Amino acid sequence: MSKNLVIVESPAKAKTIEKYLGKDFQVLASYGHVRDLVPKEGAVDPANDFAMKYEVIERNQRHVQAISKALKTADTLYLATDPDREGEAISWHLYELLNDKKQLKNKAVHRVVFHEITKKAVTDAIAHPEELAINLINAQQARRALDYLVGFNLSPLLWKKIRRGLSAGRVQSPALRMIVERELEIEAFKSREYWTIEAALTAHEQAFKARLTQLDGAKQSQFSITNQAEAEAAKQTLLNAADGKLIVSKLEKKQQKRNPAPPFITSTLQQEASRKLGFTTKRTMMVAQQLYEGIDIGGETAGLITYMRTDSVNLSVEAVADIRELIAENYGIGNVPKEPRVFKTKSKNAQEAHEAIRPTYPRYLPAQIKNYLTAEQFKLYDLIWKRTIACQMIHATLDMIAVDLSCGDGLHMFRASGSTIASPGFMAVYLEGKDDNKESDDKESFLPPLEEGRPVDLNDIVAGQHFTEPPPRYGEASLVKALEEHGIGRPSTYATIISTLQNREYVTLDSKRFYPTDVGRIVNKFLTEHFTAYVDYDFTANLEDELDAVSRGEKDWIPLMRAFWQPFTTLISEKEESVQRKDVTQEAMDEKCPECGNALSIRLGRNGRFIGCTHYPECSYTRNLNEDGTTADEPEVLEGRACPTCSSPLVLKAGRYGKFIGCSAYPKCRYIEPLEKPMDTGVECPQCKTGSILKRKSRNGKIFYSCSGYPKCDYALWNAPVKESCPSCHWPILTVKETKRRGVEKVCPQKDCKYATPYEGDPADVQGPVSSPVS
Repeated sequence: MSKNLVIVESPAKAKTIEKYLGKDFQVLASYGHVRDLVPKEGAVDPANDFAMKYEVIERNQRHVQAISKALKTADTLYLATDPDREGEAISWHLYELLNDKKQLKNKAVHRVVFHEITKKAVTDAIAHPEELAINLINAQQARRALDYLVGFNLSPLLWKKIRRGLSAGRVQSPALRMIVERELEIEAFKSREYWTIEAALTAHEQAFKARLTQLDGAKQSQFSITNQAEAEAAKQTLLNAADGKLIVSKLEKKQQKRNPAPPFITSTLQQEASRKLGFTTKRTMMVAQQLYEGIDIGGETAGLITYMRTDSVNLSVEAVADIRELIAENYGIGNVPKEPRVFKTKSKNAQEAHEAIRPTYPRYLPAQIKNYLTAEQFKLYDLIWKRTIACQMIHATLDMIAVDLSCGDGLHMFRASGSTIASPGFMAVYLEGKDDNKESDDKESFLPPLEEGRPVDLNDIVAGQHFTEPPPRYGEASLVKALEEHGIGRPSTYATIISTLQNREYVTLDSKRFYPTDVGRIVNKFLTEHFTAYVDYDFTANLEDELDAVSRGEKDWIPLMRAFWQPFTTLISEKEESVQRKDVTQEAMDEKCPECGNALSIRLGRNGRFIGCTHYPECSYTRNLNEDGTTADEPEVLEGRACPTCSSPLVLKAGRYGKFIGCSAYPKCRYIEPLEKPMDTGVECPQCKTGSILKRKSRNGKIFYSCSGYPKCDYALWNAPVKESCPSCHWPILTVKETKRRGVEKVCPQKDCKYATPYEGDPADVQGPVSSPVS
């Protein structure tokens, strides 16, 4: 009997598939990519048709050896990695490695592809094997070579012109540009004052509001009333004219149909999980991977969702039929449209053979399998299930009402509008979230019954002051949406783009919004001024389109590489000669140095931007630069605070680890304290039982928890404490721990105790704010 060896990427996927295939099949994991470019210069040779030098990834060496050993007793090799470019490349690299070892002689080698890990999908794929797709492999190699050539040539230039250790990426750089440009837009924004006038009304014992649309016969716009005096005058005019009543002059009713959103693709799943669940893109993909690879559902392991890296909104005919039956059973036949809904994929490069992200078994209702899932897995599965079911339901019908109300002689008009749900349709299951929307997604405004010509009681005229606001900073959801709209990156890269920008410290994430760092601003300034084409949104998107053309077999990858490389390497050489470091890291100021009379400039130091003399090192004059870019002549004195050591005033200072409080008498007095006081978690220290656990921040910004009695008590934790005793060992506290494999759990911090249970809440709720400002 023949022995078959199947290779997938992950051990979880291997475990699930092996159960489906039986004893004649052995399934092993490659643990991701097995080879990568040699991490040194020359790994890609432009002079030799971009020949690439690969080596086995050290951490996966033992997994390659295990595969090699298992292949000796197998007759057939099935390469069953993910159905995308990266998955195709993993299979190809493994094939090349084994072929170089001459281990594939007299063995059948097949490529099998499935988009969901179900028994039917896996066995069908094994029964209908394919060959490696060379076009996908070439596209992945071209992408990897481009990223390598950009990194290994542009990064050293950044070291010379800005600071050592910096790096630039082909796709990350345009994303950084988006964040920096939005920040510059916010800084340049000039707020304008405006006032709104609303009528507070009551009809049939229901209160509602109407906004002013016409005053003294003139149509009202946003800036018709721009100060308090005008607002008060308008209010008085309207109160006098109304005499306690407004008249319904016009009433319009119409019905509006609202269709459901399409099923999830990678980007929309990341956006919606951010809006509704507060998940980061990385966390979303991690949990989705777990659902895809397989969950033990009462003794049966099943992949619960289809492949989660896709840009196709296509659903299989079988899945749609199953979903329609389920809707009829659970929500009534009236909620099933006559014809199945078909959604059009926006991306012109989407592979329609792929499917949208959907439940593999829609009949696994979220509530029924909740006990088998972690809290995070349940939340994401519930989101995917509801979106998928809703997309095949009938439209929602809304009754839209608009009412014009006249004031006095008709020279003044107000308008009220609202809607009611006549027939919920898909909205009974799911409604798509919105970015930067503080109102509940499901909230609809309601109006009381009104009739034309009838008076309505006026309770008051309310004048409200407002100021225009700048565009919001990008959050993860809105950044992914912008990247997708510009065609930058592909489904598998969004999470990597965001984490790379954070890891390089080009951006920080504060209150779920991205802020560029000083280094990020300067790197972006350098790239946009000197490598304009390569951070241009259209250029990056067009390059992605060309890579997609390679994957479809419409273009050869080597001419594509030549067209990119020749002008790029020429520009690198030019900038190395023509650009000086001071041109990049210094910004001229119209101010003289108070010590030597030479010009001052804004400069980049290891702790961020500061003001310094251009005659350095002969003159060492420096001073701080405020966060808003304004100059700071003297350190900010903390009012009412004196140094406990020498009684000199305490001042706000900046060091390599950020801002802190220090003595103004430095260097004679070296007293310092953190800018932010540790936050008391309210959990008693289980070791000394006298102190409490404080939330602190280490020098490198990492959060940890330790006893307030330090140094007498050295009890410390990396995870947030919870005021609950361990049911297993009775230790006085538990902690909230998050791992890739198990999600968020409450665990016992004692090393010898293995107690762990799923945590239902958000970890941030336990940890609280990072710190409390010093008063």
